[in-house]
Order: sequence, then C-alpha cells, then structure tokens
Amino acid sequence: MAERLLKFVTVPRALPGKRSADVRLSDFDEIYGDYDATSGPVQASRCSQCGVPFCQSACPLGNAIPDWLKLAAEGRLEEAYELSASTSTLPEICGRICPQDRLCEGSCVIEQSGWETVSIGAVERYITDTAFDQGWVKPLRPLTERAQSVGIVGAGPAGLSAAERLREEGYLVTVYDRHDRAGGLLIYGIPGFKLEKDLVARRTARLAEGGVVFRLNFELGRDASLKDLRARHDAVLLATGVYAARDLGLPRDSGQNSIAALDYLIASNRAGLGDGPVPAPLTAKDKAVVVVGGGDTAMDCVRTAVRQGAKRVTCLYRRDRANMPGSARETAHAEEEGVVFEWLAAPKALLGDGEALRKIRIGRMRLGPRDTGGRQTPVEIPGADFELEADMVIAALGFEPEDAPRLYQAPELKLTRHRTIEVGRLDFQTSIPGVFAAGDIVRGASLVVWAIKDGLDAAKSIHGYLRDQAHAKTQPPYFIEA
Repeated sequence: MAERLLKFVTVPRALPGKRSADVRLSDFDEIYGDYDATSGPVQASRCSQCGVPFCQSACPLGNAIPDWLKLAAEGRLEEAYELSASTSTLPEICGRICPQDRLCEGSCVIEQSGWETVSIGAVERYITDTAFDQGWVKPLRPLTERAQSVGIVGAGPAGLSAAERLREEGYLVTVYDRHDRAGGLLIYGIPGFKLEKDLVARRTARLAEGGVVFRLNFELGRDASLKDLRARHDAVLLATGVYAARDLGLPRDSGQNSIAALDYLIASNRAGLGDGPVPAPLTAKDKAVVVVGGGDTAMDCVRTAVRQGAKRVTCLYRRDRANMPGSARETAHAEEEGVVFEWLAAPKALLGDGEALRKIRIGRMRLGPRDTGGRQTPVEIPGADFELEADMVIAALGFEPEDAPRLYQAPELKLTRHRTIEVGRLDFQTSIPGVFAAGDIVRGASLVVWAIKDGLDAAKSIHGYLRDQAHAKTQPPYFIEA
C-alpha cells in the first residue's frame, strides 16, 4: 500500500499486464488484465496532487481525479469509488474506452513536465471493478417515489446515465431502444477486446432492479410517434445517437460497394453475444480487408478484422499519423496485431468484376494549407495513384444524424444546420415543450464520456422542469378582488 503521494519520481508508470498480440488475436477478450491490491494504489500514488488539476478540467465529466487517486493511494478504495461514482455513472467503462491520452492523461502535469503520466484510466477501472467485487455498488433505491414519468428513447450511454439520475430522484423511468439488448453503442458498436459485454449488462441489470423499465425492439416512428410518447410521459428525452453512415462515394466498376463500419461491428458483436455466426458478406475471414478512416471506429474495425482471420488488413488515412483523430494507444495496439497503415492515402475507386470486389485504387496525398480549424488540408499528388488487393472495404468515416422530424413524425422538431436536434444551450429542451435531447443526436458523433455528460445534464434539466410542473399544479389560483 502506498504511504504517500508524489511517487512519480521513484515509481515508473505501469499499466496492468497486457496479453501479447499472438495470444489476444485468438479471441475477443479484453487485452489488459487488472491491477492487484498492491499495484493499483502504488500507481495512484504517482499523482503529484498539483494545485491546478488539469486532468480534471480536461475530463468532460469534471471527475475529481486527484482526490480519488489520493484515496486509492491510501487504500481507501470504497471512498474512492463513492467519489468517482458521484460524477460518473459508468466509471469502469470510461476507464476502459475513453481516449485518456487525448483527455485527462494527456493533460497530466507530470506528463507535461517530462515524467510519464499517471495511469488515470487504469486506476479508474480498478477502483470500480473492486467496488463491484466487494459489494460496494449499492442497489438503486430512490429516497422518494414520484408519480411523474419520463420516457427515454435510446439505451446508450446518454440514455442510461439520464435514466439512473432520474430514477434516483424517484421518477418512473421507461427506456425505449431499437435493439434487443440495452446498451446501445456499448453493446453493439464497441468490440469486446475493448469492453466486455458483461460489464454493460451488470449496469443495465442494476437499473432494471432499481425500477427502470426497458422496452426493447422498440423503434420511435415505427412503434409509436413522438406525440404518442409525449402523451404517455410527463417528459421525454431523445438520446438516440447518430446511425447514418457516411458513404465513401466512390466510382465502381459495377456492383461493388463498401460496408458501413457500424453494420460490420454490430454483426461481429452479435456473434460474440451468441446470436449466430457472422453473415458471410460481413466477415473478414480469409479476405484482404481495407478500412478507410482514422478514428477510433476505424481502429475497432481493423482490430476486429484481424481477429476474424483476415488475410491482410490495411488502414487508409488521408493525413499523417500525427493528425490521426483517434487514440494513439489504439493505433499502437492495431500495429502490434499486424495491421498495415497507409498514411497520406485516400480511396479513389472500387475495382472488380461483376459483383465481386477485387481492388481499390488509392491516391497519394500530401498535407497542404491549414483549414479554418487549423488542420492541414490533404492535397492529392498527381500521378501517384496505386492499387491494393481488396475483397472487403469498410467505410469508417463517421456517422450522421437520421432525419428525426420525419422518422419521429414530428415536423415541429427543429434541427441545426448540421441536422442534429436543436436544444436550449442550458436546458437541453427541444423546440417541443417537455421534449429534451442529449448525446450524439445533439452534438454529433462524439465520445462516450461526452454522451454521459450530456445525459446527466439533461436529467438535471428534466428534474427541474418536472418539479416546476408539479409545483404549478399544486398552487391555488390567484384571484384579484374588484
């Protein structure tokens, strides 16, 4: 057990043990092990307890990172868990899938001063996993029960976080989701080697045991309109995420086409959950696979393909490695697992015979002038095209919002110019009174931690709205005497 902090000068950074690439490619299990009762507190003791905690300000949730690191270093793990859970509904999940190198760990003071950063994500995971093992995670029990109800559309991180906070306040909460399991992206979009599914299941089970009702295989617009839900509930939260895939838009010889990243990942995750084998068009086995994109979804795809037994896996990204939008850690894992990266390369055409894809034509790029966001713009190098064998091309270019007003039969629902749902900057309320929205459907495709943040903030606003509604109903009418 650590006896004091500021041990970064004597204790090197150490992550939990990682399985070797040749071993982990044989399954979809998580690649990291766990800290033990000694190494977890010791790694927490490396925190410098700086006066201005940039790690905390870099965390979308504002987690009290130095405080629970201190408690963990002192062996006070139950207190560390309670503090961590006070700001995050899914800390053990964020500890696994957050890009800490771009957020808290990347802002760590000792990292900036030349020492290796504190392993914040691994300690966060260790604290909550220990809490579950020790029975410190208590059942969800509201202090009071309220008659008002909230309908939440979407059982992903934003919806689950809002459901937990609203149920804690005593509201009747029903969560609707289009899939047959609750969890959304956490279940179907993220591979098991990053997040094993029983971790999500224990969270949704806790909500169900605490009184949250899940209505699965329910699609808003098909099974009910938004107006129908508004009639059933005192408030509605839209937390549906964004699912419309961006297409490569490439010319092709005839019937060849790319596969959307989410379709590919859902098929793989369903197989891992026991829903049957991956359909032949969506498996990478014995195929030359090319994934287009540079974000975390692209890394999920390439790492899934090598586990499915692909003949070769190549990732195309139109900028260089330094400009990759995804986690550098995930890119390194992919390289360890045999993925080949073609930097400064962009697809130009799909080539084949009949319906069969055979090759992809690629243009070589260079980085040109900076755009309005400060990033250098990729510029094609004339005459530098090349071709790669490709039996499967996966488009991992991000996601766009679906047409919410049309799908939900709610033409009065206002959208932004990006086609996300327009909400009040502070209250998350849409153009329809009593209807709120949070997560990717508001901010566009983003990180799980931001969805959690939005879900918590929206829950707070819904609580205020319903409290005002209840107060208004109990007030006697005012009379003005003549």
